[in-house]
Amino acid sequence: MFTKESAEELKSKLNLETSRINWHDLQVYYARGHVVMVSPELDLLDVAAELAADNTARFQQWMDSGQVGDVAPDLARHWYDENAELWAVVIAPWVLVQDRSGHVLH
Repeated sequence: MFTKESAEELKSKLNLETSRINWHDLQVYYARGHVVMVSPELDLLDVAAELAADNTARFQQWMDSGQVGDVAPDLARHWYDENAELWAVVIAPWVLVQDRSGHVLH
């Protein structure tokens, strides 16, 4: 378990490693099953920090609520067609991605 200070340090470090990336550049990671979708209502850095801390209970809550999980094939196709620009951070071997465009695929 992280202390509040170490968690903030980790989030600061992760913030420096967070960037925007086009979906086409993530295809190899998606094909390997290493891309994790994070819903826009969550803080990408909070999710990344919990993954780095191996907080499986918190991650399971997010997965159960549909806020974190695999990228559905329809969404992947939509992002591919649009070459969507996503926010991403790597917690090896995972690439966490978040679409902050406001466009929702129904």
